[in-house]
Amino acid sequence: MREQLAAHGLRGEVHDSYRYAASLFSKVVSDGYIGMVRTIPQLYGVIYDRAERATVAGGFRKWAAEFTARNIIGLMNRLQPSVVVCTHAFPCGVMSAYKRLYDPSIAVMGIVTDFVVHPFWIYKNVDAYAVATPEIRAALAARGIDAARVGVDGIPVDRRFGEPPRDRAVLRERLGLPTDRAVALVMGGGLGLGPVATTVRALAAAEHPVTPVVIVGKNRRLERRLSEEARRDGSDVRVLGFVENVFDWMHAADVLVTKPGGLSTSEALAAAVPLVLLRPLPGQEERNARYLISRGAALRATRGRELVRVVDAVLAGGSVAERMRVDASALAHPDAAERIASRIAELSRREPAAEIRTSGAGAERWPSG
Repeated sequence: MREQLAAHGLRGEVHDSYRYAASLFSKVVSDGYIGMVRTIPQLYGVIYDRAERATVAGGFRKWAAEFTARNIIGLMNRLQPSVVVCTHAFPCGVMSAYKRLYDPSIAVMGIVTDFVVHPFWIYKNVDAYAVATPEIRAALAARGIDAARVGVDGIPVDRRFGEPPRDRAVLRERLGLPTDRAVALVMGGGLGLGPVATTVRALAAAEHPVTPVVIVGKNRRLERRLSEEARRDGSDVRVLGFVENVFDWMHAADVLVTKPGGLSTSEALAAAVPLVLLRPLPGQEERNARYLISRGAALRATRGRELVRVVDAVLAGGSVAERMRVDASALAHPDAAERIASRIAELSRREPAAEIRTSGAGAERWPSG
């Protein structure tokens, strides 16, 4: 988004809203989330479901938003932003509180980065939303948000995901990949979560010869483990850490096996690589998976044998992969970042906010249908 905004002559800065939250709250959210999804994901699912049904902001969450809003006054005075863009539900709530308590004139846009929307995103004083699907726009409208403020723009990804190579064989050679057999890209998100190692082992039983390429992100422990297993077994497995050119690897792959995160699946849709979704985490990933599967843009596998069957069906060269690509194209928005940047540019034409030094208070209730 920052790159696209620069093309519109707008300077953008990226700030982590948790840095301005209470240290205890930040640690509980970040460490607690990672710990739960790794060890007891069902608990996270229960918490997500309960919060999804809520219509009133809980006391602790309301306090955290207002506390953080107070802490960003100095940042806002220094930057004097014409628009604040939120790509996560927490800063969206913070900016809603900031507008309510300090400056109702500042423009705020929320970019929902999943194929579903959680109530924590929804605030009537947020000026604009960018969402992935018409269903999300309808859900926001049902909660009292003016549909005219909601653009079905897609989830922003690097434009290069939507630019396939002229010669795929040349791309594979550049990446050091075989050109005479299938390539399966395996991803577990930036933290390398999910059954990545189990997936790689299962692919060895595929009927169609396949070379797995694993991107483990920042999970160095998993990277070492997979590399050691590949050396021990003599298998042709490529193990990568954090890479900047994920678009190249997606364009080179015949199938992507991944968790159904909103960003990674949006990248895959733009790259037109068939998606096989593995063990989504309860909460937004489960809902992402349901939506993508219902639209024919992805297949799901839960166990090793099922994974092999599904991957073989995609690699068989028949109608399965082609049908998935057609259905995925209906959901793909490779130009989402440009579309959203144009809307942000329109919001930026508002008069800049004056320096804020006041405070206030007020009750907060989420819009409800």
